[in-house]
Amino acid sequence: MQWIIFMLLLFISSVEMLTQNRWKKQASAGLLENCTGCVLCSEDNGCITCHHRLFLLIWRDGIRQYGMCVHTCPPGYFGVRGLEVNRCTKCRSPSCESCFSRDFCMKCKDKFYLYKGQCFRQCPPGTAAQPGTRECQETCEPGPWSEWSACTHESRTCGCKWGVETRVREVPEAAREEGTACPERLETRRCRMKKHCPGGEHHAT
Repeated sequence: MQWIIFMLLLFISSVEMLTQNRWKKQASAGLLENCTGCVLCSEDNGCITCHHRLFLLIWRDGIRQYGMCVHTCPPGYFGVRGLEVNRCTKCRSPSCESCFSRDFCMKCKDKFYLYKGQCFRQCPPGTAAQPGTRECQETCEPGPWSEWSACTHESRTCGCKWGVETRVREVPEAAREEGTACPERLETRRCRMKKHCPGGEHHAT
């Protein structure tokens, strides 16, 4: 009786070992359908670890988790290289198509605009939407207008009936450095001049 039990246990152990060796051989050769590029793979959950140059992409389907080894991370993810495994990490914002880090977006999905690493459906105040680049560009808010200058004609303040006077307004240094589109910073208008210069000089127009 003991001999029969011993032979039965030996048979079961041999079958389990044969099954494990066969699975390991299939996984290492990449023969399993969902184990391409894997170093270690689960038949039910896909890749667990990847070759050194690949990224491990993990996603969920209900309560199940799946892994896949990819050369580049898909839209909505960014690659993080580690000592043991390289991972594809999901961008925090669902409106982000490509991100540099979890919280810093580099490109937004359609119908969204990028501004300082974040995605907006409408650009924040003080910025304007750029449809070509899908970005929000800061608008320029110059200072107040100066007083009108003296009325002059060819740099002279007398001798003619009509001249031109100007006024200006300052633009913030940051706006000039960033090349921000600014409104008009210089205005001119026609003005009446004194007909006589000191000393009696007079030029009719």
